[in-house]
Amino acid sequence: MRRWLPFEWIAALRFLAEGRMQTGFILGGIAIGVAVIVFMSAMLSGLQANFIKRVLTSQPQIQLIPPDEVARPLRGGPHEIEAAIVQRPSQRILSIDQWRTIREAMTARADVVTVSPSVSGAGLAVRGSAGRSVTLTGIEPEHYFRIVRVPDYIVQGETRLGTDDILIGTELANDLGVTLGDRMHVTTAQGGDRVLTIRGIFDLGNKGANQRSTFVALRTAQSLFNLIGGVTSIDMTVKDIYAAETIAREISASLPVQADSWIKTNAQFFTAVRAQQNSNTLIRLFVGLSVAFGIAAVLIVSVIQRSKDIGILRAMGARKGQILRVFLIQGGVLGFFGSLVGSAMGAGALVLWHSVARQADGSELFPLILSPGLFVVATLIATVTGVGAGTAPALRAAGLDPVEAIRG
Repeated sequence: MRRWLPFEWIAALRFLAEGRMQTGFILGGIAIGVAVIVFMSAMLSGLQANFIKRVLTSQPQIQLIPPDEVARPLRGGPHEIEAAIVQRPSQRILSIDQWRTIREAMTARADVVTVSPSVSGAGLAVRGSAGRSVTLTGIEPEHYFRIVRVPDYIVQGETRLGTDDILIGTELANDLGVTLGDRMHVTTAQGGDRVLTIRGIFDLGNKGANQRSTFVALRTAQSLFNLIGGVTSIDMTVKDIYAAETIAREISASLPVQADSWIKTNAQFFTAVRAQQNSNTLIRLFVGLSVAFGIAAVLIVSVIQRSKDIGILRAMGARKGQILRVFLIQGGVLGFFGSLVGSAMGAGALVLWHSVARQADGSELFPLILSPGLFVVATLIATVTGVGAGTAPALRAAGLDPVEAIRG
């Protein structure tokens, strides 16, 4: 096979084979470095995907709500202000003006996936002598459940919502002492009064949410909040979750609504996600630098040890360019094969850690994400790093004077 290889490849592979110990050490170092990159990248990607899934399956990615009510100062004349102090008014439950037209406009956008109108407000749930304040959310289940995955959190019952049905959280069910099929009295500050049947019980994984969150049919909430034909919000999902804030600003600028994205309402979480990405990038950078210095150090030692061999090759007619390529090829070969071993090590370590690391309830700590693209990128980075690290030793080898090199 070697007889068909160019001279540079034959010399590079022979040098690597003769220095087996050095080659083995540097391959091990590269493999460990690439394994760290693969392991950390895949684990952080899994954790990030898990965090984003938990956030985005429990709230809309963009929510349109009516603009805040603003008090305006009274004026007695063109330049005379009668009330110098303007007090902010209390915010009433208001419907979005011309919400059906806005919903149609949002549905027609290419960057929007799902649109669902809803009515939300505070209420009081009473069962016997026990009462709890709750947040009532009126929804169209066929649309809303594609945005907020309530069916995934149902522990008892079903998500079908009739006019007199309600879904409640596990904590609220415990506080009121109710279960499936029981009835509870619900009232609102707007004069709404209804007896509703518990159709399903959910567990959102958050005690506060399980105590307060309840879901009813859209028409039921409209009746309870005296908002017949109106909605208080339009919930949406978009194709690119990271473009949600940009889309929200465009909507706010073009329509008479306030648009809040998940990025804005979860600023701390989004900052944590960005910090994870930056940390992953820094880890890759420093591991890549350590691998590059390791390859360069080994190849420099190889150049010093093989000075006479290089001199003989030059005396026999080998050109500077050929000597240069010999050591560049060595760096590339070391990086490539080290990355293959390292990718396998990183993937194996991740699979092992995924099977061991569990949450308190026994579920997986993070989803196992091993995309082929990750291994391709790791291999390319290691190979390019190897070639780059071999540049300095290659230039030194190519610059050796054959006579001085042979004399030693």
